[in-house]
Amino acid sequence: MSQRPDKRAPDQMRPVKMTRQYNKYAEGSCLIEVGDTRVICTASVEDRVPPFLRGTGQGWVSAEYGMIPRSTSQRMQRETGKPSGRTLEIQRLIGRSLRSITDLKGFGDRTVWIDCDVIQADGGTRTAAITGAFVALVDAFDSLKKRQVINRIPIFDQVAATSVGVVGTEERLDLMYEEDSIAEVDMNVIMTDKKKLVEIQGTAEGAPFSRDTMNRLVNLAEKGITELLQMQRDVLKGTFQ
Repeated sequence: MSQRPDKRAPDQMRPVKMTRQYNKYAEGSCLIEVGDTRVICTASVEDRVPPFLRGTGQGWVSAEYGMIPRSTSQRMQRETGKPSGRTLEIQRLIGRSLRSITDLKGFGDRTVWIDCDVIQADGGTRTAAITGAFVALVDAFDSLKKRQVINRIPIFDQVAATSVGVVGTEERLDLMYEEDSIAEVDMNVIMTDKKKLVEIQGTAEGAPFSRDTMNRLVNLAEKGITELLQMQRDVLKGTFQ
């Protein structure tokens, strides 16, 4: 059994920190740090909805995701124009995850835009974005409630996400980039506080993996997500229970 680069146990998360209300202008915001991965999540409320929802009385939650040019070890080109396929996939994943726990009829004809900007990447940027975006979303709804635009926060569950994988022969929780880049199996798991799965993204980078391996990895992810959900509750204490 090889040692992890940062000497963590196989089932141990990296240190996680969530800084609420990080941006003074946004209705909701959170800086989430998972090890050396850092993502700024901001939530902005817009008093309109996409055309397909006009007149329905239903709101919408949408997400955008991006990585700043020097968020990685070498400068990457800033995305302009049409987002890449990877970026679109992650944006849709974040949006789906947040809509899965939101009462879309609970905040009228409004859109909450979630912007997730990766300022430093060391693996798990999409899962960190989902986890931090939930905090920003709650605060955005809380700002509407304080302004008496809505009378309750229209969220019925929590959602968080983490990565798991197989490195060598070892199943590991919360992969940093050094592990993710050589993993035989790489998986992202998005789960609610009620233990409902929003999405599982699992890929064999070499030999196919068994159903038993998948089940063990999902159980390992649940352990990490349970810890993340508690951290969300702690940082949102007094706002969302």
